[in-house]
Amino acid sequence: MREVAFFLILLLFPSVSSWAAEAISVVTTTTDLAAIAQAVGGDRVKVESIAKGFQDPHYVEAKPSYMRLLNRARLLFSVGLQLEVGWLPLLIQGARNPSLVHVDLFQGISVLERPTGPISRAQGDIHPEGNPHYWLDPRNGTPMARRIAQELKTLSPGDAVYFDDRLSSFERELKSRIKLWEERMAPYRGLEVVAYHKQWEYLARWLGLSIIDYVEDKPGIPPGPRHLTSLIQTIRQRKVKLLLVANFNNSGLAQSVADKSGAQMIVLPASVGGEERISGFTDLFDSITAHLLRALK
Repeated sequence: MREVAFFLILLLFPSVSSWAAEAISVVTTTTDLAAIAQAVGGDRVKVESIAKGFQDPHYVEAKPSYMRLLNRARLLFSVGLQLEVGWLPLLIQGARNPSLVHVDLFQGISVLERPTGPISRAQGDIHPEGNPHYWLDPRNGTPMARRIAQELKTLSPGDAVYFDDRLSSFERELKSRIKLWEERMAPYRGLEVVAYHKQWEYLARWLGLSIIDYVEDKPGIPPGPRHLTSLIQTIRQRKVKLLLVANFNNSGLAQSVADKSGAQMIVLPASVGGEERISGFTDLFDSITAHLLRALK
């Protein structure tokens, strides 16, 4: 009887079976992109992320399991700006999926720190196309979500209204949350801070914070004693209160700098999943602003 009832349901509501059977397989390079893709795609997509929220997305092992994941996917969303240059091309090549649609999501983003002049490895981990950590400004969630919706509608035009409705809901909620975060952080605009790595520039621009120096003398290269001594002196002289560290950075070294300088080290999640309670894109900024406010108050 249950089989007969199920068969009748499929006859009366054929879209139920098509939704379940035709969920678009989406792979993203980071959890932040996955969270936005899931918010826009709803039950019409199956989303999986390669990098996890507790990992540094610059350095991901090109595992065969990720190649198999891409082999079965229809859409691949990446940050771009060469963030994943060390591992994503290997995965795409190994996936052997000519039908895979690969989209970088930095289109429509005001990219910071595009280098001018000659670039060499002696300068450290320099990104020739600009700083790739743009998802750490929540305002960039809107153009990212719109591009994702556009690609989903191209693959499944019959679900266009569904994707547009979810996109609108995402944008409304994000706009409301951004207003709240900005109001809470407004008293601290102009505050000078120090960071471990060049990844908080978009967050700092949004909140009006001024990053005056870094634990890393050159991006991605461990600092030498001379730089650390100079940094500690700078923090003391300018009475810097906060040292920002991502959840996957060398917090031991950063803590040593904080202890010697009098600054407070604050560990921030740099991606969705960087802390257990962060499962959505807005959750990430709820957490980041809450950490900052606790430290400043």
